[in-house]
Amino acid sequence: MIDNHILAPVFIHLFTAILQLIAWRKTVTQRFMSVIGSILAVVLSLRLLNRVDETGILTLNASNWESPFGIVFVADLLSSSLVLITSLAGLAVSLFSSTGLNRQRMNYGYFPIFHFLVMGLNGAFLTGDIFNLYVWFEVIIISSFVLMTLGGRKTQLEGAVKYMAMNILASTFFLTGIGILYGMTGALNMADLAIKIKEVENSPLVGITACFFLLGFGIKSAVFPLYYWLPSSYHTPPSAVAATFGGLLTKVGIYAMIRVFSLIFIPDQFTKDLLIWLAVFTILTGSFGALIKTNVRRLFSYLIVCHIGFMIGGIGMFTKVALMGTVFYLFHDILVKTNMFLIAGLIGQLRGSMDMKKNGGLYAEYPKLSLLIAIVLFSLVGIPPLSGFWPKIFLFQEAFTQSQYVFIGALIAGSFVTLYVIAKMWAEVFWKDVPNEVIIENKFEPLPLVRKILLVLPIGILGLATLYIGLNSEIVIQLVDKITDQLMNTQPYIDAVLGKRK
Repeated sequence: MIDNHILAPVFIHLFTAILQLIAWRKTVTQRFMSVIGSILAVVLSLRLLNRVDETGILTLNASNWESPFGIVFVADLLSSSLVLITSLAGLAVSLFSSTGLNRQRMNYGYFPIFHFLVMGLNGAFLTGDIFNLYVWFEVIIISSFVLMTLGGRKTQLEGAVKYMAMNILASTFFLTGIGILYGMTGALNMADLAIKIKEVENSPLVGITACFFLLGFGIKSAVFPLYYWLPSSYHTPPSAVAATFGGLLTKVGIYAMIRVFSLIFIPDQFTKDLLIWLAVFTILTGSFGALIKTNVRRLFSYLIVCHIGFMIGGIGMFTKVALMGTVFYLFHDILVKTNMFLIAGLIGQLRGSMDMKKNGGLYAEYPKLSLLIAIVLFSLVGIPPLSGFWPKIFLFQEAFTQSQYVFIGALIAGSFVTLYVIAKMWAEVFWKDVPNEVIIENKFEPLPLVRKILLVLPIGILGLATLYIGLNSEIVIQLVDKITDQLMNTQPYIDAVLGKRK
């Protein structure tokens, strides 16, 4: 069904960014615009998901060029759900940014670049054209590079060089794969590719092309062995920027992997085994890295890598149950990881440092705030019945069904390491007394009440969202069940885009 409102979540961020460029250096105006635009994006995204759920897959042909000749945008349950979660995470970051960033960074265009980044993410989720997906990835990379270097500190520039180098390499693999794919099929429309790739007789070339896409998306998702750019760069920008990166940027790579390998390159046994082993090593390397970190943001960066492995394993098993675990964990991970970096920023405001050894006493001084943060930490660990628990059930269930005992061992190891490092962080930052030799620089207390609320409110919003999907898991499981039906049976997607003439 054709619907012109599909691109509303993209356009709202585009128009917000343009208006903020007009209000250049008027930082107060930009803050209000950012929050209002983000609220509107949540409303429009919720409307889009509701409409897709009621009427089925929606499509929009750009410039009225019929598929497969023009660019098409497609809203199915997976893409519209991710647009909603992205919009919610964007709202939280927008609120936190309005007081968590210094005015110098705002003066250099933080807010419009932030909205261009979220626009790119929503565009990537909604596009139905493989080359257009590459274009949206480039919008994301350019915007994120600017955000990472904003402020120009030496550590930021060092992290940005590593980040940009690896993402350029990923884009090169991605674009090469697109070129070969177009040469084989003469198509770029993903629904059209799903049909034409089956007609290609050169199966080794198809396999090589799939490897290019796996490399491109794997680097963007920080999959072993090309993950090291992430923990080397995500701790360098301000916490609001790191929250956007940690919660969303690696997840768009996971989304692209799910979309391409469920629609175009259906995994054979070799690809499944490769993905499982990549998942195992990704979980283990992320776990080992997290064990030795004392800086809160570096610790969270390695946990991102570890938990990416959970989702890669689900894609590797490639059954309905496994994909249910992957998609559910994807929803959970966006909300929790965004919140974790916001929490890290708040800890920095409260104690002037993110080094666990230089922290302490937060629970005694801020008990209510500590309990709010504890809910998020419990969700990250996967304590039942919170959101991190339910997707692991599906992953374990399918792993036992397929006798994937190595992956099961990695899942257990990753889960216990997450529990251990979070318990250590809680003990160091919240429970223990402040070391006598440490001088606390509390930047939070002198702030006006409104600015304190703007630092805590986003953590509360995402915490409530995490609680909702955990305590109302039946609703989320029903949604994920429908999503995986669409992933395993792609004919409705193809029919929605191309019509039933094919």
